[in-house]
Amino acid sequence: MPADSNETGLQLRSLVTRAGELQLSLAEVPVPKPGPDEVVVRIEAAPINPSDLGLLLGPADIATAKVSGSADRPVVTATIPPAFMKAMTGRLDRSMPVGNEGAGVVIAAGSSAADQALVGKRVAILGGATYAQYRAVASADCLVLPPDATSADGASCFVNPLTALGMVETMRLEGHSGLVHTAAASNLGQMLVRICLADGVPLVNIVRSPEQVRLLRSQGAAHVCDSSAADFAADLGAALAETGATLAFDAIGGGRLASQVLSGMELAASARAEAYSRYGSATHKQVYIYGGLDTRPTELQRSFGMAWGLGGWLLPMFLAKVGPAAAQKLRDRVVAELKTTFASHYTQVLSLSEALQLANIAAYAKRATGEKYLIDPSKGRS
Repeated sequence: MPADSNETGLQLRSLVTRAGELQLSLAEVPVPKPGPDEVVVRIEAAPINPSDLGLLLGPADIATAKVSGSADRPVVTATIPPAFMKAMTGRLDRSMPVGNEGAGVVIAAGSSAADQALVGKRVAILGGATYAQYRAVASADCLVLPPDATSADGASCFVNPLTALGMVETMRLEGHSGLVHTAAASNLGQMLVRICLADGVPLVNIVRSPEQVRLLRSQGAAHVCDSSAADFAADLGAALAETGATLAFDAIGGGRLASQVLSGMELAASARAEAYSRYGSATHKQVYIYGGLDTRPTELQRSFGMAWGLGGWLLPMFLAKVGPAAAQKLRDRVVAELKTTFASHYTQVLSLSEALQLANIAAYAKRATGEKYLIDPSKGRS
């Protein structure tokens, strides 16, 4: 039995019923026992990432959400529009734990020396079901945090830092020399600004307000374009011409932004071309969509020649592509720069029950750029 001696712990669950209803609740589950090469972590911090919201809330209409149950065991229900139910087929009537990553203290371990060496250590973990008071994970998947780091410091060690580093590494692997990033004032975007400044990588940041422009410029960003401004296209074109960036990572997804970026890249490349071609420049231009802040269809206006690509990009696929050795180098950099390059800042820290309060759901469901919420499953634990 873990050092806490608790027999059960709470775990946040998300369920989609065949009747078209989302149900969020806190389930009381046995505290896991470590198997061979495993440890049990008492979770103290787990971030709410956009990638978590897809499982947590699905396509539910949050405006229809209602809460029942008690203050410490709330149950939230919301309606899922019929048009989205077909996409939910694979998870119907399955109560699913939520949370991609988190951090906490190892309270029990398997019998090997390597397992036992982790007992009492504060670690970051990736692997799902982190919106819970306890989680069993493979020892090899634990990232030991520096002695002066809190669980909140390490809670976002994986998704945002490795995504930002993966963007730069993808740029190098595919032969590009500069980057474009949308929704660039986000927590991840600010990390990318710091990485690119440190590594000397030209970066064009696309944001959605003058306040966000000022935020990134205060952090040293040289090229920040406001998509809400009347002169956005001209600003973007000038930044692309100066940086020569031909690879973009798009967190927006829907609408015309990806098309605007490709067109701006083509104008910059054509201006550098030695001869005219009716097929456009020979410079390959690539946009990877890695998010869906705009759920509308992606619109392309074909004004960017024939040397272009549009695809999807996901962190797990990237890590599988580069292999364990390269992935470990990236993880080592995250630990070394945990409180500088990869520092995360949170709008609010919520307990498990507070994460199911309607006002808080409405706040984090907005996915507002620059706002990030943290769940502390140990908060209020008896």
